[in-house]
Amino acid sequence: MKMPGRFQVVPAALTMTVIFTNPLLAEAQVVQITSRLQPDPLIVNGTSGGSVPSNCGNIATKPNQVIRVTESLPYLRLTVETGGQPTLLIDGPGGRFCVLADKYSGGKPEISGYWQAGNYSLYVGELSRGQYNYTLSISQQKIPTK
Repeated sequence: MKMPGRFQVVPAALTMTVIFTNPLLAEAQVVQITSRLQPDPLIVNGTSGGSVPSNCGNIATKPNQVIRVTESLPYLRLTVETGGQPTLLIDGPGGRFCVLADKYSGGKPEISGYWQAGNYSLYVGELSRGQYNYTLSISQQKIPTK
C-alpha cells in the first residue's frame, strides 16, 4: 500500500520543481492573450526600469511581464505609460525588439501589428536611472485615425 503513495508524490514534486525553476513562470506575471481579448484594453501595472543597462534603457534582470499569445493574431497593440522616459524591450518568437517613444505615439512606447503565437518576455525599461510605476495597455482595437 505504501508504493502507490510514493509514486503519486514524485510526479507532483517534479511538477512543482519545474514550475518554480522556470524564471518566467516563477517571477513574471504571465498574461494569456487569445483572439477574443477581454477586457479590451487589458491593463497591467508594474514598475519600470532596473539595474541592467541595455541598448533599450535600464531594465530589470527578469521580464516585467510575459505575454503568451495562444494563436497568431492579425493585430495587437501594446502601449506603455509612465512618469519617466519609458522603453519597451520585447523578446519573442520573432526576435528581440526595442520600442522607444516618439512624437507619433504621444511620447509613449507603442508597437502594433501581427503577432505570431508564442511567449513574449516584456521588459519595461527607463532611459533615466529612475524607476516609475507603469501602465501597460494591451489591445486588439486599432487606434482611430485623426
